[in-house]
Amino acid sequence: MKNLLKINGIDKAFPGVQALKNACLNVYAGRVMALMGENGAGKSTLMKILTGIYQRDAGTITYLDQAVDFANPKASQQAGISIIHQELNILGNLSIAENIFLGREFTHPWGGIDWRKMFAESDRLLARLGVRHSSRMPANRLSIGERQMVEIAKALSFESQVIIMDEPTDALTDTETEALFSVIAELKAEGRGIVYISHRLQEIFQICDDVTVLRDGQFIGEQTVANLTEDRLIEMMVGRKLEDQYPHIEPLGNELRLTVKNVSGSGVQGVSFSLNKGEILGVSGLMGAGRTELMKVLYGALPRESGEVWLDGVKIENRSPQDGLQNGIVYISEDRKGDGLILGMSVKENMSLTALAYLSQWGKINHAKEQMTVVDFIDLFNIKTPSFNKIIGELSGGNQQKVAIAKGLMTRPNVLILDEPTRGVDVGAKKEIYQLINKFKAEGLSIILVSSDMPEVLGMSDRILVMREGRVSGEFTRQEATQERLLAAAIGKSV
Repeated sequence: MKNLLKINGIDKAFPGVQALKNACLNVYAGRVMALMGENGAGKSTLMKILTGIYQRDAGTITYLDQAVDFANPKASQQAGISIIHQELNILGNLSIAENIFLGREFTHPWGGIDWRKMFAESDRLLARLGVRHSSRMPANRLSIGERQMVEIAKALSFESQVIIMDEPTDALTDTETEALFSVIAELKAEGRGIVYISHRLQEIFQICDDVTVLRDGQFIGEQTVANLTEDRLIEMMVGRKLEDQYPHIEPLGNELRLTVKNVSGSGVQGVSFSLNKGEILGVSGLMGAGRTELMKVLYGALPRESGEVWLDGVKIENRSPQDGLQNGIVYISEDRKGDGLILGMSVKENMSLTALAYLSQWGKINHAKEQMTVVDFIDLFNIKTPSFNKIIGELSGGNQQKVAIAKGLMTRPNVLILDEPTRGVDVGAKKEIYQLINKFKAEGLSIILVSSDMPEVLGMSDRILVMREGRVSGEFTRQEATQERLLAAAIGKSV
């Protein structure tokens, strides 16, 4: 195998944190190397060192048989190394083509931008990815998944030898994911090397040839995918065997907590269900089925047009998220960065933001009480942060998600709505989140778990609702539910 890139013995320390210690990575021509590890394992730091965002403390990088030391991302791009970041860098007021070739516009010999050539090349890249939009279209009209495809098109435009894909399918539909996998196969056939970072283990076994595992900033091993099982890969990542991936505990009983009667609203039509105290109600369905819209209607983030909601025997009206909080319903968004957290603020500020009413006296925040409560939640959730004053945007995805959930629980709700609570979270952090869910369930908290991860819904729920086109298309007990039954209800097929 031809080695395009060899990273060896990389060390990197930040104040109070040893982020990398003897980290290694090989990238081979015509092969996909999965870079695996829990959140905080050092994957992003290693990629930032490779692409010149950070400078290493020790170690070597060899690219195309030459020792390299990139001073900045532009230098690594010009050398032929591109990265598709998990965080999208799309400017909505520009066209798709302008986003793809920003700073590298085609020009005429006599000056001025060659728009015809730029649009034609952009359209070619979009067609390769199965995106049907014209590259002249403003980027702000694209969905999150389509914006991700534009980021991928941007990386392809560099004709790079090594392409790093950081959680590239996180916001993609199944069709878009299939298009991406076809492009990856083409890139392999052309002899490119791919670094593929994902928490979706099924994707690793589907498209990757090799796996490198980091744990706590250290190189654990490199294996071919053919020689690995899912259990063995998880064990390498977390340093222990993960028994009982979805730890389920029995519900408290049948005491009614929430009743939803014939509720309609934005994207929701005539939905009815009940939720008991100390119960987990799973909500499944295909993308666009109305799951998130229903949760936002219940919480007050979207208007309810008709129907009734009863909480502990009292009829409630949630006309805003503030009403939802006051009535004891908390919604943890699927988009933790867009809706759930303020990335430029500290862990403490994010966590206590919605609970200031509980942390204030005579109109003033009790800072001692705030700090004590935040520290308690950091300990309870095992949030890895050097300080509660740490900027939350600098934490790993799993730790950010724990803060988002803690933020909701600090308001002492009766109903907790978790929308895709483990999206983009590694297997170790998932297990910790599941254990926390069970802890609060055992204390009487009622939980609605919305998830596209069918094993997660099946493993954690006591009952499961399936939604289709804004309506409930099926309801199953834990004993009745199977993947086949959930999928049949989701597509409107009888079983």
